[in-house]
Amino acid sequence: MPRVEIYTKMMCSFCTRAKRLLSDKGVEFEEYDISLGGPKRQEMLDRANGGYTVPQIFIEGKHIGGSDDLMMLERAGRLDPLLKA
Repeated sequence: MPRVEIYTKMMCSFCTRAKRLLSDKGVEFEEYDISLGGPKRQEMLDRANGGYTVPQIFIEGKHIGGSDDLMMLERAGRLDPLLKA
């Protein structure tokens, strides 16, 4: 299974939605809570090509985007192939 990383904040409904989709697919992911800022927030900003909202999702180091981007991949049938890599 590919490495999936997700940067989140507390009380973020978009984060919850993205994590739920991944969990429903049986995908294990590394979650980085950046609610209080810190080095992980800066890491996210550096990796996300200007993305500053949460969640920011990465599959095998490739920036997927946020929750809406993840849902679009799912609706288009393009998420499962990424998760099988």
